[in-house]
Parts: sequence; structure tokens; C-alpha cells
Amino acid sequence: MGLKLSVLDQSPISDGGSGGQALRNSLELAALADRLGYHRFWMAEHHATPALASASPEIMLAAIGRETARIRIGTGGVMLPHYSPFKVAESFSMLEALFPGRVDLGLGRAPGADQLTAYALQQDRRQRTPMEFPQQVQELMAYYDRAFPPEHPFRHLAMNLPGGPAKPAIWMLGSSPDSADLAGALGLPYCIADFIAGEVPHLADRYRAAFRPSPRAEQPKLVVACWVVAADSSERAQWMAGPSRMMFAHLQQGQLIAVPAPDIAAGWLAANPVPMPTARRPIIGTAAECRAALEAKAALYGADELMLVNILHDHQDRMHSYRLMAEAFGL
Repeated sequence: MGLKLSVLDQSPISDGGSGGQALRNSLELAALADRLGYHRFWMAEHHATPALASASPEIMLAAIGRETARIRIGTGGVMLPHYSPFKVAESFSMLEALFPGRVDLGLGRAPGADQLTAYALQQDRRQRTPMEFPQQVQELMAYYDRAFPPEHPFRHLAMNLPGGPAKPAIWMLGSSPDSADLAGALGLPYCIADFIAGEVPHLADRYRAAFRPSPRAEQPKLVVACWVVAADSSERAQWMAGPSRMMFAHLQQGQLIAVPAPDIAAGWLAANPVPMPTARRPIIGTAAECRAALEAKAALYGADELMLVNILHDHQDRMHSYRLMAEAFGL
């Protein structure tokens, strides 16, 4: 079997556009990915930003499930420290019941926002919530596995999830040694955010070394999420990628902006030269150039599935980028 391709979407909000339009664009992109043969379509979670509309990926999955027929749908990811594991267990139990055999519950520990926004997401604000992510993951898994000890006060809750015994596939997301170690120790599939951390093949090695077989995965299962912008020419691909470079430069200065138009970004970048982020190694070019780079990326990590992500101003450019990659790989 050849290399599997999947999609990670963040619902980018174009300057002059709206969050509603961005969310509707994500539905259209999911339907396209389903038709083109992509393996998964995951929605990210981000809060309090003018650039990204997907603050509640589980809501998007309920809509995406109705717009698609066979593609797996999931989260990349649910930022579990913000939430009750029981509430997350119930929500994804419902999704799995609605779309059986298609739901991935990807979990992350990052806030998906600045620290003040993370604090605003807390219910109890008397003090900042301590980081208990590993314990939260284990509690979440216990609901689905009905694995609480007999004396545990939550034991009966696991017997009454709304979707019954059906359960989603749980994934660990991350870009750090901690996430690799935890995914391996719990026997979970693991998705590495190469587009955030840069090339970190040592995390794949660390995950495999720590892996312990489990009912969720008998052997290590790895996906690598990569930044990919494909176009009909290398020059156009670089032009399309300009807005994300401008956004990242502003983010480093503590400024959040909507996705600017490429001509605006080109003018700003000419006046404010920003070096290409070599550490993150974005893949930008023609379909053939992107395919070669992605195959090299898969070999670097020893992965048989890659997840493509980008932020572009024009929705049609984004759709075309994914079409080109589907054609390049013969999905």
C-alpha cells in the first residue's frame, strides 16, 4: 500500500472575510477530501484569534460527518486540559454513534491560545488549573474501556455513555519528548506536529522505543503533520505562502492578524524581509516538488501516513493545492 495522505484544517479566516465563511469553507474542503481519497480529515482547536475559526472541533465534526461518506473525521486536536474528561468522553461517544467506525479523538496538551485565554476557558478561576494531562488521558480512556476500579466513584458513568459501547480511536498529538513517551507508554497512535516543531525524527524513535502494545494499537502507529502549499508553478506557490509568513512574523511580535491577501503580504514582506522558517521546513512548490519532499519526509520519520496542513488566503487556492497533491499521489 502506498503512502496515505490526510488533511488537518484550521478554518483560516481571510482578511475581509468572516468566521462563518471560514467554517463553511472547511465543510467544502472536507467534502472534497472525501471525494479525492484522503484518509482522514481532522479539525484543529484554536481560541481567541482573528485568523482561525475552529474553536470547537467537535461541533465541526458533527457537520463534517454529514457532508462526507467514507473519510475518517477527527480532531487535531481536543486540548484536553481545558475540559472535563467525562464531557469529552460523552461528546465523542455521540459522534462515534452518529458516524460509526469513522471518528478519531486526537488529544493535545497545548492551550491552543495564549495563557490569558487558557485561564478564561477555566470554569474555576480561583487559581490556574494545574497540568494533569496524563491523568486526564487515563481517565478518558477508562470511560471508554469501562476500566475504573470497582470502588471508583465514576465507575457507573462509564456504563452509560450515550453512544453505548462504541468508542472513537484515540490519538496522542504532540511535538515534544513528553508526548512521545506518553503515547508510547499508553499504546496510543501518535501524530507528530512537524509543521510546528520542525523536523524531529528523534521523537518517532523515542515513541517506538517507549511503545507498549495495547487494545488500541498492537504496534506503533505514526502520522506526521506537514506544512504543504502546492500550486501550478513554484513561483505561485511561494506567492500563495506569503500570507502565512506575514502572519507568523506578526505572531512572533505578539500580534494576531487575519490571513492577509497575497499581494498585501508580498508588499509587507518586501518592506520587512522575513527569512523562510528553515527549522520548520515548509513544503512549497509544484505538485511534483511537494511529492518528492513529502516522500523524503515520510522516509525520515518511517511514517506511512502524512497529514497536510496550510493557511492560505484564497479558499480556491487551498482546494486546488489539495487536488494537486491527491493527483500527484494517485489517491
